[in-house]
Amino acid sequence: MPRTFSIKEVAEKFALPISTIHFYDKKGLLPFVSKNKSGHRAFTPSDLSLIHTICCLKNTGMPIGDIRKYIELCLLGPDTIEQRKTLMKAHKCKIMAQQEELLKDLQEIDKKIERYDDPNARKIITAEINHINKKEKENVKIWKSAFKKW
Repeated sequence: MPRTFSIKEVAEKFALPISTIHFYDKKGLLPFVSKNKSGHRAFTPSDLSLIHTICCLKNTGMPIGDIRKYIELCLLGPDTIEQRKTLMKAHKCKIMAQQEELLKDLQEIDKKIERYDDPNARKIITAEINHINKKEKENVKIWKSAFKKW
């Protein structure tokens, strides 16, 4: 009989609160976990593998309903491989789009850091603020003159 793990051991292994594991169970993500003679969950090594996948999907933003669908497909056996692959490919596309957006944001952050590292950073930023203030004053004048005409 394979070694089993308690909910506490699983929580420690995956750095999850026990309440999160209970939540996953209530949401139908852990239907494969059996209980021991005393009624406590007994996690097998293969259960841990699926929990690892659940954590991966959750950490990458997959909705609980989609994770549940994936687990259901896994439990149905190899006839669902194509459906599982479709689900994973769709999720991968979403992650890659998020990754592209994060990369753009990171590039903007790098530009700011470079600007702040510039020996003339104070002068550059002061000039930008003065330019913005000048533009705002011009815009206020335009709006005031437009409203006077009404």
